Amino acid sequence: MHGANRLGSNSLIDLVVFGRAAGLRCGEVLEANANQSDLPKNAGEAHLARFDKFRNASGGTPTAKLRATMQRAMQEDCAVFRTGETLQSGVKRIADVIGGVSDIGVTDRGLIWNTDLVETLEFDNLIVQAAATVNSAANRQESRGAHAREDFAERDDVNWMKHTLAWVDDKGAVKLDYRPVHAYTMSNDVEYIKPKPRVY
Repeated sequence: MHGANRLGSNSLIDLVVFGRAAGLRCGEVLEANANQSDLPKNAGEAHLARFDKFRNASGGTPTAKLRATMQRAMQEDCAVFRTGETLQSGVKRIADVIGGVSDIGVTDRGLIWNTDLVETLEFDNLIVQAAATVNSAANRQESRGAHAREDFAERDDVNWMKHTLAWVDDKGAVKLDYRPVHAYTMSNDVEYIKPKPRVY
């Protein structure tokens, strides 16, 4: 989809391409003015349980400390230019941060302007993304786009022309899988553009 465009344009292209695809798909499968099925009786309970778990967390480690450790690990070991050695270090460091989540402490129990809780919920979202990112990068032995492995400097379409899928469980364990890249467009209006090396 992105071809050789600069990285800063990727999010705009994502919005245009996937926004159009989502709209077209909704038009195919949704019926106008149709009744929607009722929500299950326990809808939203898991979200409230997560909210209360963190709001009442009474461990000894402030969220800010865990977040700073996560940020340092990602900046130092999962920067744009990477090696297998630094990525493996990042995998371990992020796993260590995840191991510390059980000791997280939130001091503000309030429900109004609780920035301590907001930062903790944000950290909980970010640490999952960090685990997925660093594990996926450590496993991908090539350079492609913003993923520049100094120990695998070339793009490898034979082995790595595929999307990485990552699942992170409640304990922070990451499972990786893949799906193929489609070598066709979603419209007959444009031709498929074959991948090219990214040059600067």
